[in-house]
Amino acid sequence: MPSLKDLKNKIASIKNTRKITKAMQMVSAAKLRRAQESAEAARPYAERMNAVMGGLSASAATSASAPRLLAGTGSDKVQLLVVMTSERGLCGGFNSTIVRLARAKANELIAQGKTVKILTVGKKGREQLRRDYASNMVGHVDMSEVKRVGYANAQSVARDILARFEAGECDVVTIFYNRFQSVIAQIPTAQQIIPAKFEAGSANALYDYEPSEEAILADLLPRGVATQIFTALLENGASEQGARMSAMDNATRNAGEMITKYTTIYNRSRQAAITKELIEIISGAEAL
Repeated sequence: MPSLKDLKNKIASIKNTRKITKAMQMVSAAKLRRAQESAEAARPYAERMNAVMGGLSASAATSASAPRLLAGTGSDKVQLLVVMTSERGLCGGFNSTIVRLARAKANELIAQGKTVKILTVGKKGREQLRRDYASNMVGHVDMSEVKRVGYANAQSVARDILARFEAGECDVVTIFYNRFQSVIAQIPTAQQIIPAKFEAGSANALYDYEPSEEAILADLLPRGVATQIFTALLENGASEQGARMSAMDNATRNAGEMITKYTTIYNRSRQAAITKELIEIISGAEAL
């Protein structure tokens, strides 16, 4: 049975922890608002660009002069998995769900005899994956100094990926991230970006393009890759703050429950000690 002093110290420690988790919850709520606005603002542009490029690629995909980013290398032997996670923890299962999806994909590809390479964006994904896939990891993008994700950050990641593809280091590139749905719901997503896949829209029926579709795609496809990465980073940012806000709310509630529990134990122990002392005093008085 812990002493009254130990119980008092434990209650004080939990109260201090609750103050921290409550503060982190409020900070995450403020950051979530900005991150959610950025992610939602980027969606219409990404969807429209996807529709336009879908129309262009529908007619150009079968052409002999189709860009390699669209047509691919003709093989899917070497797969590059780009795993996007956070730089910081204390956000519940946010990072674990992304890593779990990437790990399942990597195991599936390895079982099929494919060569798997992993590029991590964010420290937490690298820490989890290198335990099992250290030999498969080919690079890491450090985002620890980035306070707010911008298009330039996505372009930097895109240039790295495109350089690897052009050098023949990979045939297929897939990105893994969490798509933001709500504060308590983030959707683990795997999206192939090379060879580019678009939903064919009606854009090719509405416009005549000059020069040819192939020439336009050769210029737009690298931008499309950067846009998809930028959208994924924004979705990840909103998802991270939502997951952290939810996790800190749960931690604050749990701390409150622990304080109530230990306060009850403390009061009972204190009452028992007082009762024991009174009994001893009374017994001593009667003995006289």
